Amino acid sequence: MLLLLIITSLILLIVWELWICEGAHLGRRVVVWLYDLAATRYDGIKHFDADWERQFLGEPLEKLLSDLPRPRLLDIGAGTARTFRALDKVSRIPNPEAGLHPPDKRLLVGVEPSGAMMELGRKKVGLGHEWVQGLAVPLPIAPASFDLAVCLEVLEFTPHPKRTIAEIVRILRPGGWALLTNRIGWQAPLIFGRTVSRQRYPAYLRELGFEAVEVFPWQVDYDIAWARKPWT
Repeated sequence: MLLLLIITSLILLIVWELWICEGAHLGRRVVVWLYDLAATRYDGIKHFDADWERQFLGEPLEKLLSDLPRPRLLDIGAGTARTFRALDKVSRIPNPEAGLHPPDKRLLVGVEPSGAMMELGRKKVGLGHEWVQGLAVPLPIAPASFDLAVCLEVLEFTPHPKRTIAEIVRILRPGGWALLTNRIGWQAPLIFGRTVSRQRYPAYLRELGFEAVEVFPWQVDYDIAWARKPWT
């Protein structure tokens, strides 16, 4: 009976760490290894809907980028190029009044630690995007060099979410914007030490250096936040 209880507990512990936490408490190497293994199945697991992604991710990003003369966007944890594909969906819609930038006027860079995910993302979007294999802490990016930073469904799987956010603040230009997700739902408290309640999240981002924080419901397991780096 005791042996059965131990075995059951170990199975539940493994399921918790690998399924819910995606190896977050086992270190960066384990997280990257798991994403390398799952790369070809990742989009199928996530069930991304192209039209939904265009409307609720691509269009808001494009609206912000279109106001800048030479916009620079950094996607942290770019994975299979989810953000880039959502933007591409918008830019391919004929609209002479949209004011969209030609590809050579914008810089889109993805940072991704998993080589397999990065190669798959590169194939999905082709030319016109730059990729850097690297970690969120430290980001292999110069300070104050991007207008917009995107970090979707990533923070809770980094070793130190606060340091990750500090890196995002560092690489943004004054007045630059960040688009971040916050894990919610019943699983969030089970990712010990890596999540923040939705009630506290706006103050949490302000404490870490952002202003003009706005948080919106987004998906079943995530809220999404816009936050700006102060001008001074």
